[in-house]
Amino acid sequence: MSTDSPVNSPDKFESNLGKRLRNFLVVMVAIALSVALVLGLRTETTSVTLAKLSDTSIPLDVAISNGKPSLVEFYADWCTVCQKMAPDIAQLETEYADKMNFVMLNVDNTKWLPEMLKYRVDGIPHFVFLSQQGETIAQAIGDQPRTIMASNLEALVTGSSLPYAQASGKVSKFSAPVAPTANQDDPRSHGSQVVN
Repeated sequence: MSTDSPVNSPDKFESNLGKRLRNFLVVMVAIALSVALVLGLRTETTSVTLAKLSDTSIPLDVAISNGKPSLVEFYADWCTVCQKMAPDIAQLETEYADKMNFVMLNVDNTKWLPEMLKYRVDGIPHFVFLSQQGETIAQAIGDQPRTIMASNLEALVTGSSLPYAQASGKVSKFSAPVAPTANQDDPRSHGSQVVN
């Protein structure tokens, strides 16, 4: 019984070394991707959300009465424009937190229906700029670039006229849930009070 090639030939050694090197590289790449994935998920969970902005929001009644100007934002969790603007609003809130109030009102909460009607909210995000006395100075609707919002907030804090008042950008349509009341004193009922 004779064999043509020895068991531990140099070709077989190089083949094993190549496999080990390849396996080592695959393991290293897998570890690097795992670390990147974990860090990416951790970074994503710390990003600014509308819920976080709402949690840090000043209540509307406090904002109107505390002697500071206010920015009121009507938003909804499903509003993509609102979500897109959340990081910019968070940065502006950090920058101006000691000078003014930031109020977040969710349009899906019917508690805010009187305010939605008062400010004629028909698209979101809808921003209302209030003076120190709680009076409406200006409104802006839709996607607002950070620079425009910063200019408006700076003017609001200094008491100047807002350079970009009545600005409109991309909006998410919204209709306030207005339900008719069963009031017999309604002049549009045309004779419903008449009893035969």
